[in-house]
This record gives sequence, structure tokens and C-alpha cells, in this order.
Amino acid sequence: MIHRIAHRLLVILDLIVAVTAIAGGAVLVVSSMVPSWSTVLAPPREYLEGSPFASYLVPGLALAVLLGGLHLVAAVLLLRRSRVQLIGATVAGYAMLVWIFVQMMVIPFSFLQAVYIAAGLAELGLVLLCLGLFRLPSPGSAAVE
Repeated sequence: MIHRIAHRLLVILDLIVAVTAIAGGAVLVVSSMVPSWSTVLAPPREYLEGSPFASYLVPGLALAVLLGGLHLVAAVLLLRRSRVQLIGATVAGYAMLVWIFVQMMVIPFSFLQAVYIAAGLAELGLVLLCLGLFRLPSPGSAAVE
């Protein structure tokens, strides 16, 4: 039962991350191509000072294609119950953590970074549950000390 719930939560989490990463990447790409369309969703360009990027075009494409794409692939693998579904979810979870840690080295801390670190850690925790690493004792069984 826990395995089934963890699997469903993992699918939902991967889909949410995929959608938000693709949408966030699109906002960054559009704001870099048409600065007058820049919104409150796009971080200030000053954050890029000292980074290898002159605009948010490349980071936006990477966010949408790499991070969003990895999470979308992971969700599809989970939905299809592929043999490699948990490998896909693990790769997506670690990619999320690496993305946010690198981002934190380049731009100031924001609440969203904490949310997505929690999401990456939750993905990896759900993978562990799906693998059966944590089991509840069955009713009537003696507790092992």
C-alpha cells in the first residue's frame, strides 16, 4: 500500500516540477528575447553579473529542456511502469538538487529555491519508498529490537 501511494505521489511531483520548470524556462527565454515583456516572474538581470551568461536565454532553455524534460520523462516512465522508472525519477531528483545548488551559487537565495530543494529531496525519498527500503511492521508481528 505504501509503495502504491509513494508511486502516485512521485508521478504527481514529477509532473508538477516538469510543468513549472517548462513554464519558468519559457518566462526566462521570453524575458531575455523581449526585455519589455519582462515580468515580476523573471529575476533581475543584475543577478547574472559575474556569471557566464549575458541574458536568461541559455539558463531558461536549460531549465525548460533539461530540468523540465527530465521530469517529464521521469513522469512518463512512472506512468508506463517502465523497468527504468525509478532510475528516471532518481536522475530527475538529483538533477533538481544540482540545478538549485548551482543556482544558489550564482543568484541570491529565494524561497522558491528552498521549495525546489525540498521537492528534489522528496523525489529521492519517494524513490526509496518505492524501492521498499522502508517498511512498516505488519500488524501482529513482533517488533525487532
